Amino acid sequence: MEFKTLRNIESSFRQIRLYALVFAVLCISVVGYAVWQSYRFSEQQRQNVYVLDNGKSLMLALSQDASINRPVEAREHIRRFHELFFTLAPDKNAIESNMKRAFNLADKSAFDYYKDLSEKGYYNRIISGNVQQRIEVDSVVCNFDTYPYAVRTYAKQFIIRSSNVTKRNLVTSCYLVNSVRSDNNPQGFNIEKFAVLENKDIEVIER
Repeated sequence: MEFKTLRNIESSFRQIRLYALVFAVLCISVVGYAVWQSYRFSEQQRQNVYVLDNGKSLMLALSQDASINRPVEAREHIRRFHELFFTLAPDKNAIESNMKRAFNLADKSAFDYYKDLSEKGYYNRIISGNVQQRIEVDSVVCNFDTYPYAVRTYAKQFIIRSSNVTKRNLVTSCYLVNSVRSDNNPQGFNIEKFAVLENKDIEVIER
């Protein structure tokens, strides 16, 4: 009888130990799942940026890696520089205003090219001849494999006179380096070693 009682006690102890082990494993699983979910939730929240709109309403903006948008910003930087630099009106103040804004996007190489044209009387002929000049950028090719980034721009230049419109092919090259973002340079790039590789007439259209 005592032997049977001992066996029952031993069997009950094994069952209690098994239940305790199962309960411990279950608790560890629950705690592990809760920790994992907490970490996942925390990571998701880090991807969100909360922006206060004029101190009144709260907007949710998705934060993105800045490097993803750099190629787009680089092409926009180049496009904007060419539009400012090669869009001319027969007005000295307008030309100087455009050039000043363009120089904020480039180094001294752009100013040297402007100075060379100015010394040759190019801008004076634009003003005296009442000539309009505009540009259409066809494509901007950037090499992001090496730094500074090599860029080549292909565009069409239109010189509009009262008697005709001269269409020219324009190809330029430069290098892009990272710079500080500002109101004058929102993309945060700076153009170096700017050069005009080709600028020749394609056709002249009589008006």
